[in-house]
Amino acid sequence: MKSVSTKKLLFSAIVLPIFFSGAAMAQVKKSEAYLVDDRAVPARNSTNLCWHTNDWTPAKAIYECEPDLVPKKVVVAPPPPPAPKPAPAPVPSKMHFSADELFDFDKAVVKHSPSRDQLEEFAARLKTLNYDSVNVVGYTDRIGSEEYNERLSLRRAEAVKNHLITHGVDAGKIRVEGKGKADPITGDRCKGSKATKALIACLAPDRRVIVEVDGTRDTK
Repeated sequence: MKSVSTKKLLFSAIVLPIFFSGAAMAQVKKSEAYLVDDRAVPARNSTNLCWHTNDWTPAKAIYECEPDLVPKKVVVAPPPPPAPKPAPAPVPSKMHFSADELFDFDKAVVKHSPSRDQLEEFAARLKTLNYDSVNVVGYTDRIGSEEYNERLSLRRAEAVKNHLITHGVDAGKIRVEGKGKADPITGDRCKGSKATKALIACLAPDRRVIVEVDGTRDTK
């Protein structure tokens, strides 16, 4: 009987550790290089080292287990999206041009000047829009006769119209008018009636050409 009891004890000593070891291992799954648990997290021993499988090689190491063998992954943020293109500048519905900058004194021929450049830019922008009409109105100062000033203001309005046409603006949509010395900007600020240099300079704001656009709509 003693011999039989001894054999049973030996059997238990061998089988039970194997059984409990198998029960513990049943809770982990085997990956290619590491033992992992049900969450796919590498299993670790009592010294916090990851369990290797027989297939483990340094080439299969992962950073979480072998930080000395695997460089840490650097996540590069994607570049920001490109900024939207700025919307084109709107065309002003009314532009005032100084006659002194567009024309020589008492003349009606458009001369080279920054104002002429602005007039040409205005014409180029108009070509990108739908519009109903363009109204060009010329004005003079009060020096000279009313009849002469009306003719001069009309000739200057016609000169601006022709310049717009040469830069692509539809001639059929342009209307011109000469108002002479009407609607002075200076009011009664400039004293005197003799055409002195001082009076001519004071009345400069009255000498102008106004270009007004009606019914502007962006083209589609």
